Amino acid sequence: MRRIAVLDIGKTNAKVLVVDLATGAEEVLARTPNAVVRNGPYPHHDLEMLWGFVLSGLRAAAGRGVDAVSMTTHGAACVLVDGDGGLALPMLDYEHDGPDRLAAEYDAVRPGFAETGSPRLPVGLNLGAQVFWLSRAFPAEFARVRHVLTLPQYWAFRLSGVAASEATSLGCHTDLWNPWEGRFSSLVSRMGWQRVFPPVRKAAEVLGPVLPSVAAATGLAPGTPVLCGIHDSNASLVPHLGKAPCGVLSTGTWMIVMALGGRAVELDAARDVLVNVNARGEPVPTARFMGGREMEEIMGGRILEPSPEDLRAVLEGRVMALPSLHPDTGPFPGKRFGWIGGEPEGGARMAAASFYAALMGAECLDLVGAEGPVIVEGAFGGNLPFLRMLATATGRVVKGSGQGAGTGLGAALLAGPLAVKTAPVVEVQPEREALWTGYVSAWREAVGQ
Repeated sequence: MRRIAVLDIGKTNAKVLVVDLATGAEEVLARTPNAVVRNGPYPHHDLEMLWGFVLSGLRAAAGRGVDAVSMTTHGAACVLVDGDGGLALPMLDYEHDGPDRLAAEYDAVRPGFAETGSPRLPVGLNLGAQVFWLSRAFPAEFARVRHVLTLPQYWAFRLSGVAASEATSLGCHTDLWNPWEGRFSSLVSRMGWQRVFPPVRKAAEVLGPVLPSVAAATGLAPGTPVLCGIHDSNASLVPHLGKAPCGVLSTGTWMIVMALGGRAVELDAARDVLVNVNARGEPVPTARFMGGREMEEIMGGRILEPSPEDLRAVLEGRVMALPSLHPDTGPFPGKRFGWIGGEPEGGARMAAASFYAALMGAECLDLVGAEGPVIVEGAFGGNLPFLRMLATATGRVVKGSGQGAGTGLGAALLAGPLAVKTAPVVEVQPEREALWTGYVSAWREAVGQ
């Protein structure tokens, strides 16, 4: 297989791209906002809008030649499908607080961190909490559920008609999976949900060819295989499996920090640390915070290129952003965002925000015991001030991917290996100048206070 069409459904944006495994080239053919719909029983994603977008994107891909279709999506997401293949209920937005209303009842039945590697998270970030709330709040509709499909597998189902479960999505802080034993957690049997989860398939497995209706609507060849698909952070990890030890930062709305082959550490669930599952089914120590979301909020949506003068002004003035805009997530729970050294504007603000994200990323790497080089995929992969500060804070070389998201390539690699070796777009060594190292020390001291 050479040309792989990839559906990349992120929390903020959705894309259809084609990856050429002969060259490593990625071409984004279509992009659309993944907006949350506020009407109906609760905030939800517009799956029919996205389905039309997917078909349109695949039509464009088919015109360039496609050998297979793969998919990758954000986590904390599932679709409840009825016996006719339609929606039993709309797809819940994981930021809705509905599941919090049954927090006490859910806490009484959910397994502990030792079994699942899943910390207790707010709103719908534990997928088990979503399913629990939906089953209690909408019992009649839940009784009609034939399949609970994690999001990559929902799109694979729409394309192939085959229902499957998959470990990278089930192992994404859901409370539903035991990553140490590679099976469903005790929550699934305790709640009697075995009937609604289809058989587990590997991310790289072919579920079947595209449905005839999909082939007709898109121009894809009738026998085009559909892969099972993968959780987006673990898609970013696929190119680096077998390269341990290293740390990988998958960056977008969330910054997901994963350790491959690092040192053994005691994972602290209270600091948003968890255990992911990679495409091989292996547990991966992981820490996270809303890096992309916080950067966007700090900058008011305006992404700038700081000048050397901006960098120096922030470093010399010890202008610092302290965690956290989303204090329910990330490595410093409960701490509230603030500035010290004054609140900067323009390029200086971008520099300080980039430094903040890098120092948070370094903290996450330490929490999961990451060792070796640090690889940055996705939105932060081309942010040089971020990469320089991350290298300085960790004392290790940092390799940036450029602005492209590693999720698309990783999802395509499920279909087969790259025919060429790829090199990082930028490689950064730690800064030795006291201006930089002193900033790191001062930030850590300020956070500690």
